[in-house]
Amino acid sequence: MNLVDTFKEFSSGKSIDSPTMVRVLEDVFRTLIKKKFTTDENFDIIVNANKGDLELWRVREIVPDGEVTDELSQISFSEAMAIDEDYEVGEECYEQLFLEDFGRRSIMAARQTLISRIMDLEKDEIYRSYTERVGELVLCEVQQILKREVLVIDDANGRELVMPRNETIRGDYFRKGDMVRGVIKEVEMRNNNPVVIVSRTDERFLAKLMEQEVPEIEDGLITIKGIVRIPGERAKVSVESYDDRIDPVGACVGMKGSRIHGIVRELNQENIDVIPWTGNTNLYIQRSLTPARVTNIDIDMENRRAKVYLEPDQVSLAIGKGGTNIKLASRLVDFEIDVYRNNEVEIDDVDLDEFSDEIEGWVIDALKAIGLDTARSVIETSPEDLVRRTDLEEETIMNVLKVLAAEFDDVRYVEE
Repeated sequence: MNLVDTFKEFSSGKSIDSPTMVRVLEDVFRTLIKKKFTTDENFDIIVNANKGDLELWRVREIVPDGEVTDELSQISFSEAMAIDEDYEVGEECYEQLFLEDFGRRSIMAARQTLISRIMDLEKDEIYRSYTERVGELVLCEVQQILKREVLVIDDANGRELVMPRNETIRGDYFRKGDMVRGVIKEVEMRNNNPVVIVSRTDERFLAKLMEQEVPEIEDGLITIKGIVRIPGERAKVSVESYDDRIDPVGACVGMKGSRIHGIVRELNQENIDVIPWTGNTNLYIQRSLTPARVTNIDIDMENRRAKVYLEPDQVSLAIGKGGTNIKLASRLVDFEIDVYRNNEVEIDDVDLDEFSDEIEGWVIDALKAIGLDTARSVIETSPEDLVRRTDLEEETIMNVLKVLAAEFDDVRYVEE
């Protein structure tokens, strides 16, 4: 086994800078020298990291024959003459050493140390380089599809990255060889190996897609102030323009939606609401509930709650399918938003999933399948319609209605 060949093999194609590689080589060979000679003080190590060349030189002072008092730092005149006839007493004698002089076992041990050190350096370099790239957009090729994650190859450098299933958008379907975009979410250390996590559900993925599609964002004329997402379903983005002549929403959406459509397709038809950011909390909350039109707002700044009043026909728009619109609006403005009809009490409703401890999951799924995903939507549907549309037994339906009615003190189904 040739240690220099090993060095050449591992130094070529590695993303480790030459000074670091030289330092590693020197450390490994100085350790080798210390084991054989007990010290490395009188040795010079010359490394050419680019070519993989290595030279070892032992340096000793030439003293007259019979006057050697320290064999580690001195050499007799006769021995020096055997190396080079031009040497004289008092000069330094340079004797070249070769790897074979150290013995096979020592060379094998040094080789393993070298391999281990270089691999550790490469891991550190991968961790450092990708940590600096967290939040960047990355283009990858799908390499392997596993049950819980998809292994992808960074198109820029061939590194293997990981895209966990929970970081993919609902509806994502990959095949080996497909090109897929994502954002570098984080870098983890697993069993002393760096693992780069790629995400398509992270808010930064949408931000980077918009930056790529909207030149004004890349140029700094428009800033994304906030992004919230329910991946694959809906997203809200607030933007601000630093140039009064530029409409931030119009620039992001593009002529006839030309800019936003490409992003929507990338996100599997995720519905994206782009709204203008404002420092006016009242107005910001109103805009966050788009497409609903708000009549009035009462704001409790101390508790960060907002009571929002709307016309009856705007309530469903404000809440959105499955409550997505109001959830995202609350997250975007960082306020708890309570919805009220004008001149009426607060609309209180509860998702069916909240009753999973009292109603079996397959029953809830059957109700959701016909578009009823809240308690009130079920109660306000007649038992006959529920039986007909869900194919559930009447007894099952009546038990469900009793459970839900008890939540709202509705006497229609509570008493038998």
